[in-house]
Amino acid sequence: DAPGAAELRDELAASGARVTVAACDVTDRDAVAGLLARIRDEHPQHPLTAVVHTAGAGQFAPLAETTPADVADVVAAKVAGAAHLDALLGDTELDAFVLFSSIAGVWGSGGQGAYAAGNAFLDALAEQRRARGLTATSVAWGPWADGGLVADDEAAEQLRRRGLPAMAPHSAIAALQQALDRDETAVAVADVDWGRFAPVFAAARPRPLIADLPEVRAALAADPAEGADGTGGGSAEAPAESLRQRLAGLTGPEAEKVLLDLVRTEVAAVLGHDDTTAVQAGRAFKELGFDSLTAVELRNRLNAATGLQLTATLVFDHPTPSALAGVLRAELLGEDTTPGLPVLAEIDKLEFTLSNVSDDATERERVTARLEALLRTWNENENAAGADGADDDELDLDAASAEDIFDIINNEFGRS
Repeated sequence: DAPGAAELRDELAASGARVTVAACDVTDRDAVAGLLARIRDEHPQHPLTAVVHTAGAGQFAPLAETTPADVADVVAAKVAGAAHLDALLGDTELDAFVLFSSIAGVWGSGGQGAYAAGNAFLDALAEQRRARGLTATSVAWGPWADGGLVADDEAAEQLRRRGLPAMAPHSAIAALQQALDRDETAVAVADVDWGRFAPVFAAARPRPLIADLPEVRAALAADPAEGADGTGGGSAEAPAESLRQRLAGLTGPEAEKVLLDLVRTEVAAVLGHDDTTAVQAGRAFKELGFDSLTAVELRNRLNAATGLQLTATLVFDHPTPSALAGVLRAELLGEDTTPGLPVLAEIDKLEFTLSNVSDDATERERVTARLEALLRTWNENENAAGADGADDDELDLDAASAEDIFDIINNEFGRS
C-alpha cells in the first residue's frame, strides 16, 4: 500500500519482469525469514540471486537533542534490516548484495548523527561480508532529486549552496551500475561542486579525507578570490577603496562605528535578517546561528567590501561582531583596537581550538585532564559562593572577564 508501489509494479511488468510486492517489516527477523522462505518456496526455478536494501529514514536534530529512542527509530530499518538479511542468507551465493548508504556516514552531515551512524554500519557490513568471501556493495549516496530524502525545495537549495546539488535519479542509477560492474565494496556517489563544498567543509579545520583531490586543492587555492555571493569572480577594488576613503576622514570612534555597522549589516544579510536588530555587537557568532557555510559567506562578503583577504575561520578566530570589527580596523587603518572578548566568547574560541587538537592519544588525554581539572575548580568556586552567600570576592560567571577565567587557569595549572 506504499505510495507509488502499484505504479512501480506496473512499470516493471511492462518491461517484461515478473513482479511481486510484499509487505514486510525488515526490523522483524522472523518476518524477513518468512519472506525469504516464500521466495524459495514459490520460485524454485528462479532462486534468489540479488538483494538491494534501500531502506531510509531521515533525521534533522542536533546530537544533544537526540534520545536513545530517536537513535533506535532512525537506525532500525537500515541496521536491523541489513543485519537480518545478511544473517539469514548466510553463505548463499549471490550476484549482488547492495546496501544504500549515505555520505552522512562518510564525511558527516549536520543534524544527522544517528543517521550517519546507521549508514556507517552498512559500509562496515559490506566490508565484513567481503572479508567472509561474500559479495557486497555499499553505496554512500549524496542527495537524490525527485523523491529522495531531501525534504523540499528549500532544503535542496541549502544543499546546493553547500556544494551538494541533488542528483538526477538516472545519473545515480548509472553510477550504481558502474559500481556493480567494477565489483566495488564501498563507494561514495555524489554530485559535488568542489568550488563551493571544499571551502565550507574545510572552514573550521583541515580535512585530510578530501585534501589530496586535485579539485579540492584548486578550490582552496582559489577560494580567497571568491566574490561576495560565494560563486567567485568580481572585483572588490571599488567598494574597498570607497570604504578606505570614508574611514580616512573619521575619528577613531567614528571609524569603529562604521566598521561595526558594516559587520552587523553583512551578518544580518548572511543570516537572512531584514535589519541588524538581532545582531548584537558582543554576542558570539555561534549564538547568532553561524555554521561553516555562513562563516564562508560572511568572509566572502567582507572580502568584497574591504578588499582584504580574510580567512574562512574568521568567525571562529574573532567570535563576536565587535571583535571582528576591531580586526578590520587594525587591518585597514593599522590601529589595533580589538576589544577584549566576553568570557563566553572566549569559551567559543576555546571550543574551536579544541577541534584542532591532534589525534595523538597522549596529547588528548592531557588536554582532557586539564579541562576536567578546570571544571572541578570552577564548580568548587561556585559551590563555595553558594555556601557563603553573595560574596564580592567570589567569581561570578556573568560578571567575570576573560582575564578572570584565564587567571584561574594560570594560577591553578600553569600556562600551557
